[in-house]
Amino acid sequence: MSYQAPVGDIGFALRHAAGFAPALGEGLYSDLSDDVVDAVLEEAGRFATEVLAPLDTVGDRSGAQFKDGVVTTPPGWKEAYRVWAAAGWNGLTAPAEWGGQHLPHALNAACIEMWNSAAMAFGLGPILTMAGVDALVAHGSDALKRTFLPKLVSGEWMGTMQLTEPQAGSDVGALRTRAERAGDGTYRISGQKIFITYGEHDLTDNIIHLVLARLPDAPAGTRGVSLFLVPKFLVNPDGSLGARNDARAHSIEHKLGLHASPTCTMVYGDRGGATGYLIGEEHRGMTCMFTMMNQARLSVGLQGVAIAERATQAALGYARERKQGRATGATGPSPIIAHPDVKRMLLTMRALTRAARALCYATAVALDRSERSIDERARAASHERGSLLTPIAKAFATDVGNEVASLGVQVHGGMGYIEETGAAQHYRDARIAAIYEGTNGIQAIDLVMRKLPLSGGATVRGFIDSLKRTIAAVNATNDPAFGATGPRLAEAVASLERATDWLLGRPQNDPDAALAGATPYLRLFATAAGGAFLAEEALAAARLGGGDSAPARIAIARFFAENLAVQAGGLERAVLDGAMSVNDADAALAG
Repeated sequence: MSYQAPVGDIGFALRHAAGFAPALGEGLYSDLSDDVVDAVLEEAGRFATEVLAPLDTVGDRSGAQFKDGVVTTPPGWKEAYRVWAAAGWNGLTAPAEWGGQHLPHALNAACIEMWNSAAMAFGLGPILTMAGVDALVAHGSDALKRTFLPKLVSGEWMGTMQLTEPQAGSDVGALRTRAERAGDGTYRISGQKIFITYGEHDLTDNIIHLVLARLPDAPAGTRGVSLFLVPKFLVNPDGSLGARNDARAHSIEHKLGLHASPTCTMVYGDRGGATGYLIGEEHRGMTCMFTMMNQARLSVGLQGVAIAERATQAALGYARERKQGRATGATGPSPIIAHPDVKRMLLTMRALTRAARALCYATAVALDRSERSIDERARAASHERGSLLTPIAKAFATDVGNEVASLGVQVHGGMGYIEETGAAQHYRDARIAAIYEGTNGIQAIDLVMRKLPLSGGATVRGFIDSLKRTIAAVNATNDPAFGATGPRLAEAVASLERATDWLLGRPQNDPDAALAGATPYLRLFATAAGGAFLAEEALAAARLGGGDSAPARIAIARFFAENLAVQAGGLERAVLDGAMSVNDADAALAG
C-alpha cells in the first residue's frame, strides 16, 4: 500500500494534543492564521504522497552508488530534491533575513514527519541541513552567515554534521581529527570521519560540512573540541564556486536500511589539509554542535513517528484485504482485521504512533515558545520543558518506530518477510533511528542525569502536574466511552511521580543506581505522557464533535490507557528495585 499523508490526523494532533492551537490563539506566531497552517500541511502532504512516496521503493532497491569518489543518488531523486527545495521547504523555519519563512518549528515538525514517511532516506538529508542552519545562525560569524546561509536556507547547498570517528562514537571527546591555524584566519583540517550521512552526493553543487576537530593546544576531552565549516568547494568573493577543497568521500557503507541515503567515510587532508572556518570560539565546539544536535534529535524522533505511520498504513491495508479463517459469527472467510489478535496488533500500532506524534509535536511547541514568548521567564520555562522532552521524544518515538514496524511485519505474516510487500523495508529503515543522533540509552542517561534536575526538579514536576489536569478533565466528562481511561492514566502518572521523586532524591555518590533505571524510566515517562496527550485529543474531539472523529479518538485513548499505560507499574518497579539486579549481575555476563 502506498503512503497517504494523514493530514487531518497530523493537524488535529498538532493543534489539540501538542498545544499549537492555544499558542496560535495567544498570538505566539504573530499573524500566522489557521488557513495558512492548513495550506502548508495540505501542500506538504500532497508533495509527500505524490512525489516522494513513489521514490521510496526505487531508492531502496537502487541504492546510492559510489564510483571514483562520486556518489550518484537513485533515479528521480535529484529531480525531486530540486523541486522540493525550489518550493521553499528547506527554509520553513529559517530567519527571513536569510531567505527563510520563519514559520513555527511545530509546523515544520509536521512536514518533517511527512517527508520521512514518504521516503525516510530522502527526508534524512534535509534534517541535517536545517540543523546546520540553526548552528550557523546561532554561532557563526557575520562573514560566514553572508557567504553560506542564503544557499543553505534555500536548499541550493546541503549540509552535514560530522562527529564520529572509528575510535570516537558516543565518546565524542576521543576524536582525533586535527585542526591547524593557517595564519590567515582559516584552519587546515586533517583526519577521518565515518558514518557521515549525505557526505557526498549529486543533489546539490556544494556540500557544507560542519566538522568537529581538535587544535594542537586543545584540552583533553570534549572541552578541547572546536567546530569548523568545511565546504566541498571553496567559495569565491562573488559567491561563485572556486577550487575543490581537500575533502573527499573515500567510500559509502553497505547498510541494513536507508539504502538510498549515502553514508560516507570522509577523508580530510590528502593535500595538506582542508580549508576550514571556525564556528563560534576555539575549544567551544560542543556548545555549537549541541545547537545542531538538539534539533536533529527531535527530527530523528519524528522519523520514528514517520516510519511507524507508514508501517501502520501498510498493515491496515493488508489486514482489510487478506482473508484467512472465519471470525466469530462469520459465514465465510474473514479479513484478518476481524480477528481480535490482529485487531490488537493494529490498535497497538496506531496508538503508539499517535502517542509518539503528539509527544514530538509538543516538544516542538515548547521550542517555539522558548524562542517566541515575549516574557523572559516564559521563554526560560519553555526552554527547560523543551530540554526535558527532547530526549524522551527522540528515544520513545524511535523505539515506537522499531516496535510498530516489527508489528507491521507480523500482521503481514509470511508476506511481511518478503521484500515485495514493503513491510521488511520499513523494519530495516527504522532500525537506525534508535542509534544515530545519540543512542536511546544515551537519551535516557541525559534525561535522568541532566534534565530531571532542571530548576531543582520544578520543571519535571510542573509537567507531571499538567498530566494530572488532563486526567481530571477525562474523569469530569463522566462519559462511559472513555471506560477506565482516567483511572489507568492516573495510575501511570502516579508511578511516574514516584519514580521521579526517587531519582531526584537519589544519593549523589551512587549514580549507577539511577543509570541502571534510566531506560525504563524514560519509557515510563513517555507512557504516562503519551496516554495523556491522546486523552487531550479525545477530549478535544468530544468538544468539537464532527462525525466519527470523537468516537475514534476516544477509542484510541481508551485502548492506550487500558492496554499500554498499565505497563507503568512494572516500569516503576524496574526503576526503583531493578538497579541492584543490573549492577550486581557481572557474573551473569562473564565467560
